[in-house]
Amino acid sequence: MRVKSLYRYPVKGLSPEPLECALLIKDGYFPGDRLFALENGPSGFDPRAPVHQPKIKFLMLMRNAALASLSTHFDAKTRVLTVDGANGARARGNLDAPEGRAEIEAFFTAFLGEEIRGPVKLLEAPENFRFTDSKSGFVSLLNLASVAAIAKAQGAPVDPLRFRANIYLEGMEPWEETALVGETLRLGGARLEILKMTDRCAATGVEPGAGRRDMDLVQTLRKNFGHIDCGVYARVVESGRIALGDAAA
Repeated sequence: MRVKSLYRYPVKGLSPEPLECALLIKDGYFPGDRLFALENGPSGFDPRAPVHQPKIKFLMLMRNAALASLSTHFDAKTRVLTVDGANGARARGNLDAPEGRAEIEAFFTAFLGEEIRGPVKLLEAPENFRFTDSKSGFVSLLNLASVAAIAKAQGAPVDPLRFRANIYLEGMEPWEETALVGETLRLGGARLEILKMTDRCAATGVEPGAGRRDMDLVQTLRKNFGHIDCGVYARVVESGRIALGDAAA
C-alpha cells in the first residue's frame, strides 16, 4: 500500500492542485485544502463563530457542473487566485484585496448565470476551520483499486479525480479501506485514525476538465455494491511528512 498521488483543493469546488509531499499536523486539516468557498447567496456563515454549513450553500460540482471546465490556481505566497476558462475567459485577483475578491466574484456570477441564487461572495476559512463537505473531513483518502472496481461496473474509465480526495493509495484490494474504519494507519511519517467511509453524491458524475455530467456513479455504486461510499475520512493523530511513494501500514 503506497501513496500514488496527493492533491489539495484551495477553493471548494474548483481545480485540484497536485503535490509531491505534505506536512500533516496533529488534529489539523490537509494543508492548503478547502481554504476558500464561493457563497451562492447568503449562507449564514460567520467567520467569528464558524459552523459547518451544507455544501448546497456554496458553488459546487453537485449542482454547478460547469465549474469542472475551469482551470484554477491559487498561489499561497502572493495570495493570487487565477481562473482560466474557455475562449480566453480569465480572472485574476489578490484575495487579500477587496478589488481582487470582487473580480473573482464577478467572474463566477457571469460564468454561471442563471445558476446563481444570490450574490457570489468569496469566503475564507478562519483558523482551525475548512470548507469540507463533512465535519469529519480533516483528510480524505481514496483506494484506487475501489475506483477500478467502480469503472469495471460502469463499463467505462473513471477518473479518480472525480472523488476529489487528498491522498490516493495504490496496492490495496478493492474496498479494503472499509476494514480500516476505526483503525490507525501509518503513512510516511504521519499516523492517521480512519474515522468513516465517504458517502458520494452527484458531483462524481461530472467529468473533470470537461464540465459536463456524463455518469451516475452514485447509482452504479448502489446497484453494484449496495452502498454509495468510496474513500474514507481520517484524523491526523501524529504529525509527520508524507510524500509520493510512501508506504502505508
